[in-house]
Amino acid sequence: MIAPDDITGLVLAGGRGSRMGGSDKGLQSYQGTPLALHALLRLSPQVGHVMINANRNLAAYESMGVPVWPDARSDFAGPLAGFLCGLEHCETTYLATVPCDSPLFPTDLVARLAAALEAADAEIAMACTRGNGTAQVQPVFCLMKSMLLESLDRFTHDGGRKIDLWTAQHACVDVAFDDPGAFFNANTIAELQQLQGMTLRDAR
Repeated sequence: MIAPDDITGLVLAGGRGSRMGGSDKGLQSYQGTPLALHALLRLSPQVGHVMINANRNLAAYESMGVPVWPDARSDFAGPLAGFLCGLEHCETTYLATVPCDSPLFPTDLVARLAAALEAADAEIAMACTRGNGTAQVQPVFCLMKSMLLESLDRFTHDGGRKIDLWTAQHACVDVAFDDPGAFFNANTIAELQQLQGMTLRDAR
């Protein structure tokens, strides 16, 4: 069994926030607290170590009390840049990633990904939800072996940008989760307001 202490958790907050008017998504307020801090507090009990990938407002992220690392390459933006940053600074056997804009992800996310990765003898485990009868992979909610650093560095150096093209090079397993709402992400101000509304309804 993969122990939590063998896993480093990474909150991905390095995006440009283009769909949110250029705002730093991770610092947007949700229930009076920055989205990234919600994700951090939800991820921390599931792993042995935790860090944040961010490319601006670094002092604000550093105030959350964990290491903060920017992308190594200024010419590349996107989730794979965050993955690469995490792998470069990961000192454990595994790296688990979550985005900063999905504060409701399952509290057993990492444990279930780890169990599936080990059972399938895979290199990458990704969350998968079902909606309208179709499976939807959630690739930024994943667990990967840290030894994939060289592979990802080579892929991005050669111009690769798409997560699925990189993960297709490795042994992957999809892990089904029943509640698609747990993976709802706030890409826009309207979606952030929708997220607030979902939480208020659940609290009643």
